[in-house]
Amino acid sequence: MSLNKFNTTIASWLKWIAIYLLIGGIVGTATAFFLQTLDYVTLFREKHIWVVNFLPIAGLLIGLVYYYYGESANKGNNLIIETHHSLENGKTPKPIPFKMAPMVFLSTLLTHIAGGSAGREGTAVQMGGAIADQFTGLFKLNTADRKTILIIGISSGFAAVFGTPLAGAIFALEILSIKKVKINQVFASFFVAYIAHYACLAWQVNHTIYTISSIPSISVTTLIWVIVAGIIFGLTAFAFTSTGKLFENIFNKIKFAPLRPFVGGIIIALFIVVFNSTKFIGLGIPSIQDAFINNAGQFDFAIKLILTSFTLSAGFKGGEVTPLFFIGATLGNILIWFIPLPMALLASMGFVAVFSGATNCVIASIVLGIELFGMQAGIYVGLASVAAYFTSGQNGIYSAQLKVGAKYAAHNYLKKLVKL
Repeated sequence: MSLNKFNTTIASWLKWIAIYLLIGGIVGTATAFFLQTLDYVTLFREKHIWVVNFLPIAGLLIGLVYYYYGESANKGNNLIIETHHSLENGKTPKPIPFKMAPMVFLSTLLTHIAGGSAGREGTAVQMGGAIADQFTGLFKLNTADRKTILIIGISSGFAAVFGTPLAGAIFALEILSIKKVKINQVFASFFVAYIAHYACLAWQVNHTIYTISSIPSISVTTLIWVIVAGIIFGLTAFAFTSTGKLFENIFNKIKFAPLRPFVGGIIIALFIVVFNSTKFIGLGIPSIQDAFINNAGQFDFAIKLILTSFTLSAGFKGGEVTPLFFIGATLGNILIWFIPLPMALLASMGFVAVFSGATNCVIASIVLGIELFGMQAGIYVGLASVAAYFTSGQNGIYSAQLKVGAKYAAHNYLKKLVKL
């Protein structure tokens, strides 16, 4: 190797290490600030429940801001996915606007403080993608490099918000349906996910810890029950995506988009007042934790499913993943009525499997389950996630995902059999 080539290689390595460190550090710090602020507004809402009366106003404000100043940013995670797919097809899409980060940050806080039912991963991923893509112009990166940038934007946001760097790295690779994954992209996704994770922890952010006290020995009977539970979780994921599309079609009949979250906010606020319950608004983390140790309400999962689909379809911001955890954990909790497995294990299986079915990210789901619940639970959460993945229908919560892979091949094959 000549001296000039050696110097060029070293310079390239140093440039990318700097990019990785900067993106991971910035996204991890931004996510930490977001999580801490979200905790504050949630606590404020719990102490001043009257604030839910302003949910329609919060919705109108969110709708107006996105309508007049952030139409492209309104696509959320789908904008990042679409941008990556365009790059895969040889196109040069516009940079993801940086304003997406502050817009989704503030609108998510408004959604939560006023009582909407939403998550937080969508916010972290969108902030990660928007921040990361700014480095494309800053370092004058080419198309291949920009694809890597978008991957690490997603992985860093997901890893930091949940404290699961392995799942975050795989989620970024899996959600983009990459046809030809390059080794440098895999390395980048994992490396930056860990940087963002530890950057977030450095700001004293505490992630939720879940424990499973009892895990049964593996047997054929046990595994059959796991598959049965996984099928139920998959059908629930299908119900979530289908309900979201139903509500979206209804809200689309309101021609002036900013009025959609306004009308939706009125209905959600009335629900909270009439039923005098705040159990199903916000993230619902206390209910998720409780599902591992105490009996959940028999309709808790269904109420959260409908309320979250309604909130997000109306135009409020946040994400779907934490509500999916709520839905899966509370559903798994009540399956103890006829499935002879420990309550906490069923809750953990639902926690992960509904996420698998709704996101079409089965590998990330399995890794997420192992990171959160330990290796001993791996076979159970893994098998349930696979069963849910194949029984949740072809569509997921991210409409921009490419329909490729074993799941879609299996569904298409079944369709052909039905026609025969």
